[in-house]
Amino acid sequence: MLHLKQFGVRSACTSTVSGATKSKKILDPIIRVDHAGELGADRIYAGQMAVLGKTSIGPTIQHMWDQEKKHRVKFEELIRKYRIRPTVLTPIWNIAGFALGAGTALMGEKAAMACTVAVETVITEHYNDQLRTLMESDVSLDKEILETIKQCRDEEQEHHDTGIDHGAEQAPFYKALTNVIKFGCKTAISISKVI
Repeated sequence: MLHLKQFGVRSACTSTVSGATKSKKILDPIIRVDHAGELGADRIYAGQMAVLGKTSIGPTIQHMWDQEKKHRVKFEELIRKYRIRPTVLTPIWNIAGFALGAGTALMGEKAAMACTVAVETVITEHYNDQLRTLMESDVSLDKEILETIKQCRDEEQEHHDTGIDHGAEQAPFYKALTNVIKFGCKTAISISKVI
């Protein structure tokens, strides 16, 4: 039996398979965690709207929630397109996100905005890290992924700034509250990448 290696010929299939494997190793955790994160964000704003929807801050929260719903739909498309298994913790993130949104909203508008600032600080940094990873990798990427992450990152930054503009820093125990929420977000990101 002849082998292509004997003639100095490399199999194109081998390089294609290793490239696809490398691409999958990079994209799987990125898309899985972003899908989970956008679900969590959707549920946080749903919780805030359940409590504050009929107040003067309601339209602002609704605008941010509408953007998060679009992010979630986009990552649901990408998770199907790339055949990536969602995190098994989806039911937990669903409940935890709503509880976080409603719980901080029950503490008042400023606490709800502090929650927004904390979450969006972590998510914006997370998206920036992903963009660096993708641009530094030698994996050929679908531009759709880069553009999706950039757009989500920009809108998350907008939400952060909206929270600041609406008095987040005047929330009771702002520093402690935001530090706890940031820690929770970072933990959820780490877990969702793998499980």
